[in-house]
Amino acid sequence: MEVTPVTTDNGIARSWHLVARPQGWPTPSDFALRESAVPALAPGQILVRNLYLSVDPYMRGRMNDVKSYVPPFQLDQPMDGGAVGRVVASEAPGFAEGDTVVHSLGWRDLAVVGADQAVKVDPEAAPLSAYLGVLGMPGLTAYAGLLKVGALREGDAVFVSGAAGAVGSLVGQIARLRGASRVVGSAGSPEKVRRLVEEYGFDAAFNYKDGPVGKQLAEAAPDGIDVYFDNVGGEHLEAAISWLHVHGRAVICGMIAQYNETEPPAAPRNLAMVIGKRLRLEGMLVRDHQDMQEQFLVEVGGWLREGRIRFDETVVDGLDHAVDAFLGLMRGENTGKMIVRL
Repeated sequence: MEVTPVTTDNGIARSWHLVARPQGWPTPSDFALRESAVPALAPGQILVRNLYLSVDPYMRGRMNDVKSYVPPFQLDQPMDGGAVGRVVASEAPGFAEGDTVVHSLGWRDLAVVGADQAVKVDPEAAPLSAYLGVLGMPGLTAYAGLLKVGALREGDAVFVSGAAGAVGSLVGQIARLRGASRVVGSAGSPEKVRRLVEEYGFDAAFNYKDGPVGKQLAEAAPDGIDVYFDNVGGEHLEAAISWLHVHGRAVICGMIAQYNETEPPAAPRNLAMVIGKRLRLEGMLVRDHQDMQEQFLVEVGGWLREGRIRFDETVVDGLDHAVDAFLGLMRGENTGKMIVRL
């Protein structure tokens, strides 16, 4: 860890920096935990001590120096991401010491945040970490992706890849609660497959490591599927294209199978089927669906209070282990949302 000790009245902040752009799979040497002085607050700013940090698959793409929908992480600068914390000082009207807020300056313990970039949340309404998962960006991604982009209709059969993750596990449960005829998921371990069926209420699930995805999907959804929610890409997307009904819809949310690859993917090889089946494959970014935020919080928050929806978290303790948490997420070591607790 590289350290530059300095002191100010606001103390010292520790933050993770990207120091090298990964080639293929990221390694610990691509990151450094550094110290810096916390500057004095300007009008309209608050100082937040982070309590929980989010690590998410999309962050891998930000480690590449390529043009994308979100700017890449800058080398030798603090990384950012979702966080929830407590206000310890404020120069902003409407925010007081002790308030709990969600913001986007994660990967650090102390953050100077513009008041227009922070949202107050109720620590009594839900566990604080839930605002980074089921009631946060992953939750809205699942909700808007399935209902708006995927245009779920009552009676649809739904297939979700990466179904034991923060987004996928919610997609399956929302589909079930909204009247899907069958909900099928894939995951990467027997324990995750068991949880999909026994805890999340999926009708069937399979371990994609046990054999060809296409064969296992055909067995799990013998009558075909209407909606595919894609978190994986590659072989999963190829299998879904083959098994989607005419006018089926695929929500392309993530393609984690190829995030760390250095060569183009071999699949899908059956894209021509999109024509004959008149399929709709649509990519989605959650930031395009902020208009659904209020509806999402009302419906999913209600299901949560009623005990009709479940969520899991994999918690890693300590800022020192934030990179370990991210690398574990990339390897599929999480069930549900991967959270770093400070």
